[in-house]
Amino acid sequence: MTVKPAVLFVCSKNGGKSQMAAGLMTLEAGDDVVVTSAGTKPAEKINTLSAEVLLDAGVDIRAEVPKPLTVENMRAAGLVVVLGAEAQVEPVDGVVIERWETDEPSARGIAGRERMELVRDDIHARVKELKARLLG
Repeated sequence: MTVKPAVLFVCSKNGGKSQMAAGLMTLEAGDDVVVTSAGTKPAEKINTLSAEVLLDAGVDIRAEVPKPLTVENMRAAGLVVVLGAEAQVEPVDGVVIERWETDEPSARGIAGRERMELVRDDIHARVKELKARLLG
């Protein structure tokens, strides 16, 4: 029996970027990759705009709930992808940590829905590349 690759997507609040990445990986890889997400300082709910722009891509994260990052969920995944610069993740033995410096359109004065669509598209391209790496 082959072990499925697994990935844990992390951002600070687990309400936007990491949830988007998890939803997009599930869309791309289906059941071929075990996908989870967490936050270093979880918010109370999912970012509404993140959920909205993901629905446009056929992914529904509206029922998701932000979850805390733990050593246990890091070990369970084996691969942790940190999105953006805000979340700080301490190394754990045996766990690979990768950081994606995601596009931040607000630095260019782009806000609202347009900003979130650009963030989604950047994350989606990275997820496709990661899926190819994980599944060969």
